[in-house]
Amino acid sequence: MSLLSRMSAPAATHELAGLVAALLSRPAGVAPRGLPGAAGLQQDCLGGKLTGMTGRRLIRNPTGLGTSAARIRPLSITGPRRPSAAPPGTQGAAEGRREPRRTRDSSPAEGAPRPPGGPTGPGTSGLRPWSARSRGGASVPDLYCPPPVRDDPALGEEVNERLVGWAEQCGIYEGRLDDLRAANFGRLLMLTHPDTDDPDRLLAAAKCGLAEWAADDHYCDDASAGADPKQLAPRLAIAYAAVDPAHLVVRYAPELERAMRDDPVLVALRSAVEHISRYATAPQVARLQQEMSALFGGFNAEAGWRTTGRLPSVWEYLTDRQFNSFIPMTALIDAVGGYELSTAEYADPRVRRAVRMASAAATLVNDLYSMSKEDADSGFNLPTQIAAEENCSLAEAVERSVQVHDEMVHTFEAEATTLSLVGTPQLRRFLAGLWAWMGGNREWHSTTDRYHGARAE
Repeated sequence: MSLLSRMSAPAATHELAGLVAALLSRPAGVAPRGLPGAAGLQQDCLGGKLTGMTGRRLIRNPTGLGTSAARIRPLSITGPRRPSAAPPGTQGAAEGRREPRRTRDSSPAEGAPRPPGGPTGPGTSGLRPWSARSRGGASVPDLYCPPPVRDDPALGEEVNERLVGWAEQCGIYEGRLDDLRAANFGRLLMLTHPDTDDPDRLLAAAKCGLAEWAADDHYCDDASAGADPKQLAPRLAIAYAAVDPAHLVVRYAPELERAMRDDPVLVALRSAVEHISRYATAPQVARLQQEMSALFGGFNAEAGWRTTGRLPSVWEYLTDRQFNSFIPMTALIDAVGGYELSTAEYADPRVRRAVRMASAAATLVNDLYSMSKEDADSGFNLPTQIAAEENCSLAEAVERSVQVHDEMVHTFEAEATTLSLVGTPQLRRFLAGLWAWMGGNREWHSTTDRYHGARAE
């Protein structure tokens, strides 16, 4: 079930739906607020002063006994590094890229926030115990996740309206634009990219996300929109040519161009990449293309399971979620924010591990959200796989899924902290952006039904 399908599915009324709704909305499980060294409302975050902040510094340093030795060797960066600071107003000017409107400084100020706090206490890391509280007789686990950095409903609404208009122009989700508007993806982008309030930058990233989800819906999930598992692989191969252009000889190039113009999904993919390219450098675009290729591989894996009627094992499912996740969207954090993480740092295995952990954890929040919808057990999500493999109830599977999510978040938190101590200012800002992305993603999932659920009732 794709992201839009999950958002637009009717809300379920069974007890499990209530448990999931409470899980996503309760603040008790978020990352701690009153941490040592935490700052107040006016603390600069993610390289710039944010409006609408929740009043916490997002990032903290490792504290407590045993953390002083938590150091790793400096990242080995080959080639020239970008300057740690850029003259005000120059971000995006090179290579003819457009000057962003109201975008934050591209380099972090001295003392800028670092990725979320590391282990506290002897031995530490991701060994904090899972906790649960009682709510109406049901066990509601705490989902460990940071709070959102900012919430600007007007900005989210502006991005959302522009996104729906673009989708209509491309021809994707024909007949479902009301569902698209109600899903409020503009709000998702506003929450997950708090270091810019430029609606066009947010729109560029939103287009990339929506084009990806349109490929999922039109090619993988929705038969009424033309989805056919037997045709998925060749269709995704052509779709990738819209993301990373194919270059044919003159005789055959017009046929490819006709295909690109006739298929709304291909129109959307090509348009989205063109828009983000106004702000992203060539290496940043190549990074997006790489993550999109892996995402399409994940689509193929899920189609294979559906076609054969086989539920994947939990380890297979979690492996697929390393690629079939929000990772193409998190890959754009620096491009949207107006700075650039070097290719060498992004490709470092330790950074890749952190990025994949954070992106997969954010996707598992969507898996948990799907359990509050009708026919949730017919879709592919982590609780369903755990329930089938471990022969437990769906409620128990939700609890075990929360444990998987929390372990990923704690692992990211600890490892990103150590990376921030030895990396460039751009890496520190990127890791802080991942932390903010997770917080905004959870907030969007916990509140989206306030907008969409009322219409679905």
